[in-house]
Amino acid sequence: MIWNLIFINLFVFSLNPISISDKTLHFDIVHKNNIVGDLIASKRVFDSKTYYESSTTIKTKIIREFSVNYTYNVQFYNENLEKADVHITVNDKPHAETLTKWNNTNYQIVKDNTVENPINKTINYATIQLYFKEPKNIKSCYSEQDASFNTIVSMGDHVYKKVNSKGNENLYFYEKGTLKKATIDGGLIKFEIISTRI
Repeated sequence: MIWNLIFINLFVFSLNPISISDKTLHFDIVHKNNIVGDLIASKRVFDSKTYYESSTTIKTKIIREFSVNYTYNVQFYNENLEKADVHITVNDKPHAETLTKWNNTNYQIVKDNTVENPINKTINYATIQLYFKEPKNIKSCYSEQDASFNTIVSMGDHVYKKVNSKGNENLYFYEKGTLKKATIDGGLIKFEIISTRI
């Protein structure tokens, strides 16, 4: 009887596994050799879905003090983007929001409450994934924030350059397949993100 219960439990859990690939990454945000914020990114896999979340907070002074927070919630289903929701606040006030959602035929895009032209091809790589896996053989990635496609160029020695739609260039440095450091051109401010622990 006990063996039957153990077998049933093992069988049920093998069909419905609890999250099998949880990972959380922590980064310092550095501007002019000073830590001005942090970035926490997480990845959770459950069945055929992968959930990514990241929260970035920057507090610094350019003419006057300001605080910026970027929140990403991104969901993939069977390796394809299903939904991405990005919220940006400045000094705790809403600044920008972009929603990308698959509707069975294309992606519907809503930026700051305005419906944009849909995207008619499936998306299988987005910028949030750059934190978790070296983009080997990846030539472009989807920007969840801008609803545009960025170019990725391998620079050799596990370094990659990402160029966004405005021409801003970011460099990503990997070690053993995981991001260790990146230099980010945010337009208004340039900074580095440096891994603190995995």
